[in-house]
Amino acid sequence: MAPAEATTTATTTMGLRERKKLQTELRIYRTAVELFLEKSFDAVSVQEIADAAEVSKMTVFNYFGTKEDLVFRPIEDHFSDAARAVRSRHPGESAVAAVRRQFLQMIETRDPSIGLHVEPFGRRIRKLVMETPVLMERAYLTSEKGARELADLLAEETGDTVLALIAAATLTAARNALIEDHHRRLDAGESVEEVAATATERAERAFALVEQGLGNYARKAQ
Repeated sequence: MAPAEATTTATTTMGLRERKKLQTELRIYRTAVELFLEKSFDAVSVQEIADAAEVSKMTVFNYFGTKEDLVFRPIEDHFSDAARAVRSRHPGESAVAAVRRQFLQMIETRDPSIGLHVEPFGRRIRKLVMETPVLMERAYLTSEKGARELADLLAEETGDTVLALIAAATLTAARNALIEDHHRRLDAGESVEEVAATATERAERAFALVEQGLGNYARKAQ
């Protein structure tokens, strides 16, 4: 869920104090990202962000523990989406089926976390991450952490650590490839609706490949 969407949903059930805290967090976040996009991540100090957001430097750190958190905190939870899908899957449902079902639901709802950003702000955040080595490293490590969380869950259920690692890596790679494809097509000028129109079919094919294994994949012609 994007930060703005989280705010809209949460504020309907929160009291005044909680709403103000959430609004402050969102203001700091958006202010930081806009400054990073304008000047680069490395060129902006936390004090500069605090001044622009009209809060103290300590307040920034109270909401976001590190400078990198100013970019990742609102989106980092999504790196565990696959593990959550498997953990909450239906009786009799396989890990692949659970991750596929979750992903297809995200396509249907145009979830920003899989690249279907209706507003350009989310795509600008991705651009910032791609252009900043320290943020790219954080993204890689967080993705690996999510894959490991899935692997640990599968290993605990099946008792086979090696196959759990392979399954988690494969499922994570499939999701990442699909998300990257969404971003690539949007960057090429397609609209969110144009991407979403074929995203389901592409996802079905991707997860079918995972489900069926690589048996005959890329067999060289005789």
